[in-house]
Amino acid sequence: ADFDAKKKKKVAEIYQALNSDPIDVATLRRMAISEGGLLTDEIRCKVWPKLLSVNTDDLPPLPAGKELREDNKDYQQVLLDVRRSLRRFPPGMPDDQREGLQEELIDIILHVLKRNPQLHYYQGYHDIVVTFLLVVGDRLATALVEKLSTHHLRDFMDPTMDNTKHILNYLMPIIDQVNPEVHDFMQSAEVGTIFALSWLITWFGHVLSDFRHVVRLYDFFLACHPLMPIYFAAVIVLHREQEVLDCECDMASVHHLLSQIPQDLPYESLISKAGDLFVQFPPSELAKEAAQAAQAERTAASTFKDFELASVQQRPDTVLRQRFRDRLRGEERLRGEERTKSILTKPRTNRFVKLAVMGLTVALGAAALAVVKSALEWAPKFELQIFP
Repeated sequence: ADFDAKKKKKVAEIYQALNSDPIDVATLRRMAISEGGLLTDEIRCKVWPKLLSVNTDDLPPLPAGKELREDNKDYQQVLLDVRRSLRRFPPGMPDDQREGLQEELIDIILHVLKRNPQLHYYQGYHDIVVTFLLVVGDRLATALVEKLSTHHLRDFMDPTMDNTKHILNYLMPIIDQVNPEVHDFMQSAEVGTIFALSWLITWFGHVLSDFRHVVRLYDFFLACHPLMPIYFAAVIVLHREQEVLDCECDMASVHHLLSQIPQDLPYESLISKAGDLFVQFPPSELAKEAAQAAQAERTAASTFKDFELASVQQRPDTVLRQRFRDRLRGEERLRGEERTKSILTKPRTNRFVKLAVMGLTVALGAAALAVVKSALEWAPKFELQIFP
């Protein structure tokens, strides 16, 4: 009964925020983040557009599917992905209803891509779109997904994976801040961050089997900074600390363990934890470590480039000179990294004290406010020089 009373109170607060003039978006964000999220799909239809500042009064009509499909370079791939998306529809939904929704799904995706030629389709995008389609229907889904694709998801829709990799590079620094032991174990296992790729680019839609959990996370992510999904990914890894540390310390075992996401996660406490971590270690503070992770990755990439160059140029002397220059640079960088390492490893003890204190003081209310204040227009563009 207590839960019902709390729920009623929350519904009332949400409607009050929706009906105030101007609409109280800060409260709506807080409601989307705090326990239980937005509660019902009916409320989501009203609040999600406000969180993305999409005007629902004049939604454009959807074009007919046929003209969209005729000469669309992405059509075949989208079709394949959507056909494979059976398990993203509620079990027990009649086939013809599901097939109708799958057609709508294809049209929404092609429509957004056609109107935004700068966006590139990626596998997994349909997992995000289907979530919107099932909650708000096709017309509103199209408007929300278009806004989302040019904002939160923008980095996944570049022609290359560079910016997506860049976001994945935030994962290990977050884990390191909270649990150096897990971080070091994962580093020794050389597991990398690819296990979290499908989580990130589908906002967990692809990996969670219970739709209720997916929409609860979408409430949270839509109300937050675009990097929040990577904080949530870190929180899942940290939640599984014991399993990770008990695992064989090799890449295959740890990757296998982490990519199997448990379905019974304590979502509310993980959401709250992710909010806290965002406040304690905002992206701006982690950017430097993420950049170092990118540097380290690039050494592998650049040696491969050497190899490619060698096969193209077939002029051994130019290749050798280039290699020698690279090696000198590499040695300089390593010396720099040693310096940073010694700086980074010292302040651990005091950090734990700070964590304990902050853990007590940072309730999610504060996190929600900080998240609201941090600009939603974020993109890792300021770091672009990492990817020459």
